[in-house]
Amino acid sequence: MRKVKEILRLRLSLGLGVRQIARSCSVSHSTVSEVLTRAETAGLSWPLPEDLDEAALESRLYPAASRPKDAKPMPDMVHIHRELRRKGVTLQLLWEEYKQAHPDGYQRSQFCHLYRTWAKTVDVTMRQSGRLLRT
Repeated sequence: MRKVKEILRLRLSLGLGVRQIARSCSVSHSTVSEVLTRAETAGLSWPLPEDLDEAALESRLYPAASRPKDAKPMPDMVHIHRELRRKGVTLQLLWEEYKQAHPDGYQRSQFCHLYRTWAKTVDVTMRQSGRLLRT
């Protein structure tokens, strides 16, 4: 955070260029540009307010990423795993059922990728036992 304050001081107080600030602070010019863009977005000016401590400055420049409102519903991997044991059931068929239930859900390629990634984490003994225990 110390460099962030120095970047802001050099730019807003002294009016130095991005590359000059980068050399002075031993950071890349893209880092300087990002900090300045975030500061502008946050509405910061120099001098910084007295009540703005390190934590408050960081939270204003780098707000916590919130979960998107339109997050896609996760498929039920245990259900998919069980259904795939049945004769004639494919990932394509299970994806089509998933899309009927969740029209805004994952597309087929991501659905299959998520399942295959999850399936690799299933214990081998659980795969062979004929039933899947939820952990």
